[in-house]
Amino acid sequence: MISSASNPRLKLARALHSGRGRQRARAFLLEGIRLVEEAAQAGWPLRWALYAPPLTGRGQKLVARLRHAGVCVEETTPQLLKQAATTSTPQPLIAVADLPSAVAWPDETRFALIPDQVRDPGNLGTLLRTAAALGVHAVALPPGSSDPFAPKVVRAGMGAHFRLAILRQPWDDLLPALRRRGLRLILADARGEAAPWQADLRPPIALIVGGEAQGASAAARQAADQVVRIPMPGGMESLNAAIAGALLLYESVRQQS
Repeated sequence: MISSASNPRLKLARALHSGRGRQRARAFLLEGIRLVEEAAQAGWPLRWALYAPPLTGRGQKLVARLRHAGVCVEETTPQLLKQAATTSTPQPLIAVADLPSAVAWPDETRFALIPDQVRDPGNLGTLLRTAAALGVHAVALPPGSSDPFAPKVVRAGMGAHFRLAILRQPWDDLLPALRRRGLRLILADARGEAAPWQADLRPPIALIVGGEAQGASAAARQAADQVVRIPMPGGMESLNAAIAGALLLYESVRQQS
């Protein structure tokens, strides 16, 4: 039973709220039964887990499963768990997972997503979740995008982190990797000439979605083979980055079928 706020596990959990803490510990935080379940199902390395009663039957089964797999699971109080979590009303279970050491492009990569300059954690997490749902093989994040393992991104991803190859590469490395795999680069931008359904979005492609404020970077614009726009007859200036990305990804899947 962990009953002190100075416990090393609680200190580490709090440190993982920041990007510097995650890099130093080479770990990230999972909050909630569903996320920990997803990690366990994927065989993702978990260092330890903490829970606070009362746990549902589902939570109790998960704790038993983790212990059976050799993961150290300890009990703490709801008050201390709240200090370790990042939400004001935390779920009764958290875990610390290893950051991936070196992520390589999957050999079969023909369908990729590039969130470029997407700084909003909720948008990035939603993009990852949508990409995982629609069969994207890899997501590449150039500099300027949010940390994919920040707590809010992980929560919004809802397990996508355990299903996707997530790479962080500068454009100088990213573009040659895409070209070697024969991927065409399609950029979503208000200045595009064609609507998504007028363009060929069938693989092998990499879809580029720009950030919320300034859109995609100059490097992304220069690299794009084609620029498409999402028509907005209602007269709005732009769409949420996650919505724009979802529309492009779904149109690609539609064309694949």
